[in-house]
Amino acid sequence: MKRIATDRAPAAIGPYSQAIACDGLLFCSGQIALSPATGEIVGDDAAAQTRQVLQNLAAVLGAGGAGLDRVVKTTVFLKDMADFQAMNEVYAEAFQEHRPARATVAVRTLPKDVLVEIDAIARVGE
Repeated sequence: MKRIATDRAPAAIGPYSQAIACDGLLFCSGQIALSPATGEIVGDDAAAQTRQVLQNLAAVLGAGGAGLDRVVKTTVFLKDMADFQAMNEVYAEAFQEHRPARATVAVRTLPKDVLVEIDAIARVGE
């Protein structure tokens, strides 16, 4: 196993890694809408936060030798399922024709009271 870290995404705010590479797969921890530069939440709505989340996720994927086009599975956590459409539109723009498997769940709260968190598993190499 190899720990992956980049300063192009927010540092882990707990005892975990941004991602772990293992056996050709990259397991990315959940990203929230934090600015890597300031540590502040970016965006007041689900669309803006999803954009930042996906930028952060793309930075972690890149540090691990992958990209959004190599993602095989995501999990989207929403504070409110009413934000699904706004999140989904930004998500579709980011992934374009690539359609990884996905689960979307509503949760009671998320770190720093954000609206969206997304984790991912991607293939590396080849």
